[in-house]
Amino acid sequence: MKIARIDATWVHVPIPPSGQHVSNFGRVASFDSVIVRVETDDGLVGWGEAKAGVGSAASCAGLAAIIRDDLAPLLLGEDPRDISRLWDVMYNAPRHGHAIARGHGMPQLGRRGLTLSAIGGIDIALWDILGKSLNAPVWRLLGGRRAAHMPAYASGGWADAQNIGAQLKGYIEKGGFGAVKMRVGVMDGSPVRSAERVRAARAVLGPDIGLACDAHGTFTVAEARAFARLVEDCNLMWFEEPVSGDDKRGMAEVRASSSVPIAAGESEFTRHDFRELAELRAADILQPDLAIAGGITEALRISAIASAFNLRLAPHLWSGAPAFAAGLAVAATSPSGFILEYSLGSNPMLHELIAESFPVRDGMVEIPDRPGLGITVNEDFVAKHAHA
Repeated sequence: MKIARIDATWVHVPIPPSGQHVSNFGRVASFDSVIVRVETDDGLVGWGEAKAGVGSAASCAGLAAIIRDDLAPLLLGEDPRDISRLWDVMYNAPRHGHAIARGHGMPQLGRRGLTLSAIGGIDIALWDILGKSLNAPVWRLLGGRRAAHMPAYASGGWADAQNIGAQLKGYIEKGGFGAVKMRVGVMDGSPVRSAERVRAARAVLGPDIGLACDAHGTFTVAEARAFARLVEDCNLMWFEEPVSGDDKRGMAEVRASSSVPIAAGESEFTRHDFRELAELRAADILQPDLAIAGGITEALRISAIASAFNLRLAPHLWSGAPAFAAGLAVAATSPSGFILEYSLGSNPMLHELIAESFPVRDGMVEIPDRPGLGITVNEDFVAKHAHA
């Protein structure tokens, strides 16, 4: 089996005004992602996803070009099942021969950023092919799912203090979720106002529903510490990205100053970034986005770090169906995996891109027993929304 073709399409799906929300990312009016299609010489097709931003809207032309023009030529004619070696070929090019032979990395500039997202998109597709070639789900190849279902939390929560409780309660009613996540941070203007929204949410939800907060890295260290103190009695599941990912020591200060667990990682690249989070004791929960951090192959290494440092793993799954399915497979097999993110924002890339669905029943998502990633991509949908 050989790789015959690699395509990368920037899929841009407008979100109607009724489905748009406003956060610190501004008004989100589209869902953008690069959908990767890898075809073998015997007709097998694997699907992957790469992202140019952690939110849903982003310009992806450069990312698609990296996949098509830089990485695809390195892999054509290769056996797609040699996933670990091909990851190193992409990461270390043009010194991959030396790196593989000597057993240590020799990357150029592309150790972070769009290059890693591009590698991740192809890597996810290669795992999809491997699973299909063996008629086995990806989670089986990773060691087997630890349970047939996993708990999920509803991710959204942008409403003001008067309406946030009702908004989150509406999420719970949609899927029986036992946990929800809301946004805080610079969008509120101050830590005090963010805390007011959290307290309003907790008052409506009651004490038994899990509640997490996500600041998207917009607080300063002082603001994050103040916010954590203000909500310390609200029994939060976690406080996500309290400060910029570039200030990992500052994040460690926030964690040390409060009993509220800290979650981070959706903006990080490779195991090396996550190793720093662990070594600095900056986070309790690691949240790699597989369409950003380097795909399934790198997520396995990040999972090992979480386990070694007795941390937990909750992949960032605000994405399209390929990255969601990939993150689900990793979380389901990781000794540190414990919960799944489920977007309650308008997400056509999760719900309309594929023939299947990932329904939530009583707050749980089934780990599907279908070959590969377990998804059937609607290629007409990709063509219809392909950005010119």
